Amino acid sequence: MADFCKISFPGSDFVPITLECHQSLSEHLTIQNSPVLFGCRTGICGTCLVEVIGDISPSQRDEQETLETLAANHPHARLACQVDVTGNVEIRRI
Repeated sequence: MADFCKISFPGSDFVPITLECHQSLSEHLTIQNSPVLFGCRTGICGTCLVEVIGDISPSQRDEQETLETLAANHPHARLACQVDVTGNVEIRRI
């Protein structure tokens, strides 16, 4: 049986969605179901920069470099296209 994760968007009108854990956010979030915008989906453009609170995998080196440039003083900043969700999370646009 698969484990499921709830993705919520506090401060927006978007309703929470449920995904199987370890699914790619960029494959499941669209303009219809989230406030997250995507550009390149490879972690270099920064279009999907968000604050993520909850259980996610650590960022990889390439994402860390982009985050140092775009959100150096924001400890919960992540690129949504690079997030591997491992539990319930809240996502807010930065």
